[in-house]
Amino acid sequence: MAGIKERRKKIQEHLEELQDAITLGIERRPATIGFHAVACATEMLEFYLHLKGVISTGKTIKHNWFKRPKDGQKSLPLIERKLPAVFPEKEKVYNLIYSLEENRNLLVYGKSSRTQTELVVSEFNKLRVILEGKINEEGESLE
Repeated sequence: MAGIKERRKKIQEHLEELQDAITLGIERRPATIGFHAVACATEMLEFYLHLKGVISTGKTIKHNWFKRPKDGQKSLPLIERKLPAVFPEKEKVYNLIYSLEENRNLLVYGKSSRTQTELVVSEFNKLRVILEGKINEEGESLE
């Protein structure tokens, strides 16, 4: 499973970049945090779904599929159209990634506040706990 090894390697790189940015100070590295939090979130979700056999190892999940649906939206959310997958705690996982994606562009391209950066770090950590637990249940780890 070369795909799994590569995915694990990418996840580790994102985690290292996030940790370095946090160590330097989140107010100094909001763009790094915004970029790597979302990239790592989608990589971890791909890793988990590959392990579950829900998607093939060649399938890529794009961050911009996680645009939060509007209230009363008649069509399925973009992520549901692109990735019609079923897995435990899907709604919780998707809501955390929606939150990360909503803040990504502001952190990467705009003027962000410390509060927004802290929110991204917090939401990412919640997501990481969930997905790491699920990956461990599948007999794998991120290390």
